[in-house]
Amino acid sequence: MFASIFILVLCLAGFAFIHSLLASLPVKRFIRRSLGSKADTLYMPVYNLIAVITIIPLVYVLYKYPGEFLYVIPSPWRWLMVAGQVVAFIVGPRALRDAPHRFKLRAQLSAPNSPEAGHLDIHGIYRWIRDPFLFSGLVIMWLTPFMTTNLLVIYILTTVYLVIGSLHWESRLVAQFGDQYRDYQKHVHRIIPRLKPYYEKE
Repeated sequence: MFASIFILVLCLAGFAFIHSLLASLPVKRFIRRSLGSKADTLYMPVYNLIAVITIIPLVYVLYKYPGEFLYVIPSPWRWLMVAGQVVAFIVGPRALRDAPHRFKLRAQLSAPNSPEAGHLDIHGIYRWIRDPFLFSGLVIMWLTPFMTTNLLVIYILTTVYLVIGSLHWESRLVAQFGDQYRDYQKHVHRIIPRLKPYYEKE
């Protein structure tokens, strides 16, 4: 049991290291210097592809060594949980579509409040929640209708990693958009969606 948990933690640590390294500003600056304007269109697809490839070993080891079952949710509750996961899966692509300017290398690497940094432009799902990726990730994990010992360990560690990553991402958004984002933070929760949509002040 402990051996399988150790291997799983190593796989997760490897994924987190590669994922964080590629998301760091120094690496992004190096990529943009090397590729020029092509980096703006190539970075996100390649980044996502590498993320998928590097998480495969973790998924495989977890499949081979799931650990002891802690619980299995019976029907019909399990299908309600699966329905929640499906909704959460839709949130990620929607979040990218609603704020593509947040993920452009040129904007992320620009000086705060510069024309290249752009305007915050809050619309779509961001009117309800500041970090839809964190929200969807937590929902997908914790609405899994069964739980094993090894899965629980990975979910706990992944939750910590996602929360820390979200805080780091928000610090970049504050640097990029300044007071616009600080005002936005006062009105919209980072994880828990609002009941009413937020509308940016003109």
